[in-house]
Amino acid sequence: MTTSTNASVATASAAVRPRRQRPHGGSDFARLSQLISEAGLLRRRKGYYTVRLTVVTGLTAAGWAVFVALGDTWWQLAVAASMALVFGQIALVAHDLAHRQVFRQQRTSAVWGRLFGNLGIGMSYGWWMNKHTRHHANPNHEELDPDVAPDILVWSTEQARNSNGLARFIGGHQAFLFFPLLTLEGFNLHVSSVRALLSPSMKSRRLEGCLLLLHLAGYLSALFLVLSPGKAVAFLAVHQCLFGVYLGSAFAPNHKGMPTFTGDDRPDFLRRQVLTSRNVRGGRVTDLMLGGLNYQIEHHLFPSMPSPHLRRAQVVVRAYCQEIGVPYHETGLLQSYREALAHLHRVGAPIRERQKAS
Repeated sequence: MTTSTNASVATASAAVRPRRQRPHGGSDFARLSQLISEAGLLRRRKGYYTVRLTVVTGLTAAGWAVFVALGDTWWQLAVAASMALVFGQIALVAHDLAHRQVFRQQRTSAVWGRLFGNLGIGMSYGWWMNKHTRHHANPNHEELDPDVAPDILVWSTEQARNSNGLARFIGGHQAFLFFPLLTLEGFNLHVSSVRALLSPSMKSRRLEGCLLLLHLAGYLSALFLVLSPGKAVAFLAVHQCLFGVYLGSAFAPNHKGMPTFTGDDRPDFLRRQVLTSRNVRGGRVTDLMLGGLNYQIEHHLFPSMPSPHLRRAQVVVRAYCQEIGVPYHETGLLQSYREALAHLHRVGAPIRERQKAS
């Protein structure tokens, strides 16, 4: 069963009310978890991740080798575009590592996560994991999920009414500016990673800082030693802007435009994850480009499930949600963007009204 992303708060509220316990006991999520476990979908996929990590590492090495071989030429902008895709794939690998989909041990996951995240693409593994863990615990909760906290963009009409600064300036037209703003997301990841090092709560700050510094030094040295200053700046701009667009486009369909919660409006775990998430239909290419994030509902229910199992898990989860009456929303990729942008435009209405009145 699927639902429209424009489902009212009343509809969402009705869906979050827990159903009667089944005759054989156990919560709705416990029963689903048992079905998933019995299907073997939580088992590690060592072979798959060995190949995936090797391929991503090989593509990274090949990309920089081509960069050096080409030398000082404008053809390097094509390399910059291709490396944006590679950096996006590295980020998706770091995501799987953070969720312990690859290795069961937290320490091993952190070691590889910092190698791919900090050293590989200049994104702090510790900062991102802290932020992403809070998101998973309370997706689309306006006070608890950092991904829907008001910043440059606003995610609800209440946030729009209380907006100020840059958010008030652009919020009325944020739907039109969303994808252009994603060109800055790559830079934002680097800046946020460095700023996180100033926080006393950040674990392994020295290690994270050293790896970020190594990445930055190696990246800039390669650009300005191989390319003339103008071409180096152009390469950096194309590479980082397209990296931001790719990564933002992979994450945008997941929750934007789905129901949000506030205050004590916090349903049980299964409904909290399913009602706020959107799946994206597609084939193997979609799975590859989105790194399994297109199965967002299944990923949120079982974060440590290896991504190659998500396609099979979807069949089980969708049928189960239909059985217990929980709305399950999935759509095509382009439609997911339309829904997200329509939501951004809709919630920006108070800002547009205020601008017209002034």
